[in-house]
Amino acid sequence: MLTGAARWYPPVTKRLLSLPPLRHAVNVRQPTSTPRPTERTTPPAGRTSDPDASTVERLLQAAAQAFADKGFHATTTRDIASGAGLSPAGVYVHFGSKEELLFALSRSGHESALRLLRAAISEGHTPADQLANVMARFSEWHVEQYQVARVVQYEHHHLTPEHHAEVLALRKEMDALVRAVLDRGVDDGTFSVDESAGSAATALALLSIVVDVARWYSPTIRRTPTEIGATNAMLALRLVGAGH
Repeated sequence: MLTGAARWYPPVTKRLLSLPPLRHAVNVRQPTSTPRPTERTTPPAGRTSDPDASTVERLLQAAAQAFADKGFHATTTRDIASGAGLSPAGVYVHFGSKEELLFALSRSGHESALRLLRAAISEGHTPADQLANVMARFSEWHVEQYQVARVVQYEHHHLTPEHHAEVLALRKEMDALVRAVLDRGVDDGTFSVDESAGSAATALALLSIVVDVARWYSPTIRRTPTEIGATNAMLALRLVGAGH
């Protein structure tokens, strides 16, 4: 573990943010017969990551699933190493601590979400379009990347003060983007926002709807990411008085 200098963190690739493969209940074919006892119907216990990924990616994949399933404190370094197919000592070759794994996941997840919000807003021609895009696509992201999303949204407070400050800056930037959309809609008369609450409180309420998706979502739910996103977009427009 490095001391006295800033630690270098391995880059996180897009591959991390596209796993594990998500199969929704509505799209899963039901078995037509009972499998024989010798047939394997689930992945081997303890292995959570893609064997073709790099070692760093496998560690991050395993950490994402462990943190999402058990929480940061209940997850051990051994859990992560086992999920990545490594010995516990193998973790420390790439990360100085369990917290550094959490920081890498949290930072990359927030950066991915921030890029998504910017793209959603840039593709909308009106404030209503922009808000609908944000709510739909951000909701879909929380479904498709629900394990990473749970870590991003619910575990960041376990970071060190320095790392938390970096992640908090990204969260504030995301909030500012949504507030700007609301302000534009209020200015042109598209939206009606309670003056006592203002755009800050309204943005918090809207983002809370999206963030909560990561808490309750499970692949067994028979609703697709598109359906969940469309519902949240409709609710958002109604909340600001633009839902016709």
